[in-house]
Amino acid sequence: MRQKRTQIRDHRAESALFFRRALVSFIGIIILVSVLLFNLFNIQVEQHQDYKTRSNDNRIKIVPVAPNRGLIYDRNGVLLAENRPIYNLEVTIEKVPDMEQTYADLKSVLGLTDEDIEQFKKERRRTRRFKSVPILEGLNEQQVALFAVNQHKFPGVEVKAYLKRYYPYGDSLTHVLGYVAKINDRDLKKLDKAEKLSNYKATRDIGKLGIERYYEDLLHGTSGYQEVEVNSRGRIIRTLKYVPPIPGKDISLNIDIQLQLYVQDLLTERKIDPETGEEIIKHKRGSVVVLDPKDDAILAMVSSPSYDPNLFVRGISSKKYRELLNNPDRPLVNRVTLGIYPPASTVKPLIAVAALTEGVITPKTTRNDPGWWQIPNTTSRKFRDWLRWGHGRVNIYKAIEESVDTYFYQIAYDMGIDRLSTWMNKFGYGVYTGIDIHEESKANMPTREWKQARHKRPWYQGDTIPVGIGQGYWTATPLQIAKATSVLVNNGVVHRPHLLKDVIDEETVKPAEFKDFPPITGVTPETWEIAREGMHRVLYGNRGTARKAFYDTPYEAGGKSGSAQVFGLAENQKYNADELEERLRDHALFTAFAPFEKPEVVVAMVLENAGGGSSNGGPIARQIFDHMLIKPTADSALKSKPELTATQPTEVQ
Repeated sequence: MRQKRTQIRDHRAESALFFRRALVSFIGIIILVSVLLFNLFNIQVEQHQDYKTRSNDNRIKIVPVAPNRGLIYDRNGVLLAENRPIYNLEVTIEKVPDMEQTYADLKSVLGLTDEDIEQFKKERRRTRRFKSVPILEGLNEQQVALFAVNQHKFPGVEVKAYLKRYYPYGDSLTHVLGYVAKINDRDLKKLDKAEKLSNYKATRDIGKLGIERYYEDLLHGTSGYQEVEVNSRGRIIRTLKYVPPIPGKDISLNIDIQLQLYVQDLLTERKIDPETGEEIIKHKRGSVVVLDPKDDAILAMVSSPSYDPNLFVRGISSKKYRELLNNPDRPLVNRVTLGIYPPASTVKPLIAVAALTEGVITPKTTRNDPGWWQIPNTTSRKFRDWLRWGHGRVNIYKAIEESVDTYFYQIAYDMGIDRLSTWMNKFGYGVYTGIDIHEESKANMPTREWKQARHKRPWYQGDTIPVGIGQGYWTATPLQIAKATSVLVNNGVVHRPHLLKDVIDEETVKPAEFKDFPPITGVTPETWEIAREGMHRVLYGNRGTARKAFYDTPYEAGGKSGSAQVFGLAENQKYNADELEERLRDHALFTAFAPFEKPEVVVAMVLENAGGGSSNGGPIARQIFDHMLIKPTADSALKSKPELTATQPTEVQ
């Protein structure tokens, strides 16, 4: 048997195979290295700027800087709203090793409360860890000194100084200025919707009411920023760039603070407790507004009682807020623009203008007043006059002078609700006055459509009659009454009541401009004069309803009183204020202007549950006119604040 031969290895074939494999591997390596080099070039060269920017975003942070809020002055340059430095105790969460222990230590050192802690935790949840969060605001000097001594015990806790809004006149201007308070979630949504959120990144407070809210864009200013370098934990290492914020603009108002304080004092009763000897201060419920009829600039706007706005700036406690909210005297309500009352007899001169222009009456129209009026050819209820035995023969002058209800019942019946409501809309009733604060009601000038929509019932002829004397479904605000009086004074020119006087931009003072409403046309000058003469006789006529309050004035004026019923009387029921609870008594209304020939001042007021408008509102209007129109003596001119009570007339020599 032949033996099998052993095959000898083919080295040439193996070398060729190795070479092919090595070549493929080398080509693969070249390709991979090329891809790596290409990517490296792309990253380092082509996308260098992009990755540099990303790196800087991690290393460099933009920190917004809040602007200083603009100041508010009165018409004479007196500061009404300022920014004062305050000290806050703030915590940087990232630096605190044990928050619970920090809470306990701060309680013992500074008297930290559980409410402070809860508020801190709420703020902490929406704040980054490397940013400080206030845990105690408004530290006094003693607290700052006490913490400084113990600061070594509190890592991550420090005292920081800020500018905070302060209102030096407290409750005297709350319903004019409003206030600023912490930005809440609702504010953030509004700012985001208005695309203003980026300008409030560093801002803690925002205008909530009044002028502070209405002119927020002017007062706030523009945020600045600083570029800072931070480490991997977000801690600031150094500042690279700083762009300062632009402060808010300062503004001045038409308000005269001395007049404002004087009017507020007129709505304040002061008595001495016979047992303790302490002074008891009671704020009457009511409101007064003072206009300059030349342009309806608001010189004073007082709503009583009021409250201290600084409570809200600092952060009002829940207990204190509930007290204000549940106070039956409603101090939170701006009665000048939100108080809704029947305008009562203050509208009779305006209705006279409408009736004369429509030809419903003439200057010579006279009617007999037996003390009651009844819808013709019916057996309906009798509408009573305030004077039970009547006024006898009455023309339009006497009707305004003595406030004859029956004369205006007949006018309302002849005009009808459609013409009445149309005319009163022209005077500003049932529509917004246009004042430059958001807190305003347009009240109600009734129409057929309004009653159908509101009460699901048609308008009856009997509904029109009380509208003729400013009662029934008709309601108004004190500001609307003042504006309507100004329209009468200006022969139908309808100005927009406004608080803003000037905007102060650096060294430039820019007067505020407000566009008038369309004027009332088609009324003769004689008609306007008849209405004003009737108001003059109210104050100076032999039977004028307010003649006692304006006896012996060194100037001439015109006015009209009113008494608004709080509840309805039965047909034969007699009103007796002494038998009623105070809050069921009539509201006292009064509107007036002076001097008569060239008016410089319009005053309108509503005193809640005070009784007759002439006996209660007239004296206050007289004192305001005296204060503004009679030159003070040298001694009284030195006083910065008048020391007058509601029962003291201005002293004239």
